[in-house]
Amino acid sequence: MTNESEQGPAAPAGSRIEAVFKKLDRWLWHVETAHRSVLHQRFWHLSRVLVAVIRDVARGYITLHAMSLVYTTLLSMVPFLALSFSVLKGFGVHNQLEPVLQNVLAAPLGERGPMVVENILGFVDNIKVGVLGSVGLGLLIFTVVSLIQKIERSFNEIWRVSESRSLAQRFASYLSVVMIGPVLVFSAMGATAALVNSSAVQQAISFAPLGVVFGTLSKLMPYLIIIGLFTFLYTFIPNTKVGLRHAFLGGLVAGIIWQTSIFGFTLFVSNSGNYTAIYSGFAVGILLLIWLYLAWLILLIGASVAFYSQHAQQITRSRINPPAARVDEMTGLAIMHAVAQKFDRDGGGVPITDMESKLSVGPEVIQRIISKLLKNNLVTYAGPSANQLVPGRSLDHISLREVLRAVRYQEADLPSSLQKNKAVTELITELEAATASTLNDQSVADWVRQSEEKET
Repeated sequence: MTNESEQGPAAPAGSRIEAVFKKLDRWLWHVETAHRSVLHQRFWHLSRVLVAVIRDVARGYITLHAMSLVYTTLLSMVPFLALSFSVLKGFGVHNQLEPVLQNVLAAPLGERGPMVVENILGFVDNIKVGVLGSVGLGLLIFTVVSLIQKIERSFNEIWRVSESRSLAQRFASYLSVVMIGPVLVFSAMGATAALVNSSAVQQAISFAPLGVVFGTLSKLMPYLIIIGLFTFLYTFIPNTKVGLRHAFLGGLVAGIIWQTSIFGFTLFVSNSGNYTAIYSGFAVGILLLIWLYLAWLILLIGASVAFYSQHAQQITRSRINPPAARVDEMTGLAIMHAVAQKFDRDGGGVPITDMESKLSVGPEVIQRIISKLLKNNLVTYAGPSANQLVPGRSLDHISLREVLRAVRYQEADLPSSLQKNKAVTELITELEAATASTLNDQSVADWVRQSEEKET
């Protein structure tokens, strides 16, 4: 009797919880929101973005990249700072490097932070770029470039981008960040400090209303700086076009988490006496590793937020849609139809980002199909930034059979076991003959114009 009385209320409670989860699952993945208000749709999209990011972190897609970047950072930190320090020294702003390191490392590490910064700067001072020689300087630059390349690969993985920048683009982009980026950042910081300390500004903020505004802005300045930096990274590093508002959303989320984590990690370090007792002199190194891991994890979480914000319509239960022949065929025909229709109407190209937002497949599927169409000269890049697609040849000289063949086949040799299977090869030959007979050498131009006539 006691067991029945105890189990009686538990079953309805469990069923109620299960019903809530089923309702939430249906709301996230099945309910169409076209008839809902704009505010409701945006809340729905943000909820899906949050769920997708938490799923990727929980399943290790982001944490693995963060751990690998910790190892690369330890190897490349001193060469990176040495190269930047030598450039900053030439412009006379190298003295501002230490305050930046104090904010990045010393603030979260608490009392142990200044010692870490002092050691790093000591290593940097010991590296004399001018006396390294050509081989040493080349290795120094290679180490720095490899760090940024590893960061780009992690961002491209999050953005489902399979192709990295070319070698020339890497050196041009990466070295501009290393050489010019620090100069611009520190110059802006120096100009801002000079402006704030000027007599005109000091007199202006002496008035009560302006003083309150200035005090509020000074408290928000760390958040604004880190959000702006993250927004720039999310826009610049991925080898794809990132919308500014989506990059800003990722920067906003990552910036808030960053500043909050500094406060929380400082409390953790101040109460980490057990680490010092157990690891002794290694405690500082272990705490540094933990902070580097958290820093990269926060940066990659923001990149994931930016990606899912830009591709919110493509969020599904699984992170990557499994390959499917029917999906590939329909995606290839949809891309070819959009490109041909746009070009036939006004001679323009279709932005790749538009297709990624309109087609309900993952960007990795779109990129795979586009690469097939490019190899068969069915489409080609166009536009000032090569971010649009136009037909590779005249639409009258592109047949639908050719489009289907390009989408269906991959450039790879068939295994001999499949070639020897006569039942399979004969059936495939019959299917191809039936497809050719049905299409009857119809061109893409005929297909597009007939579909427009039917729509009108």
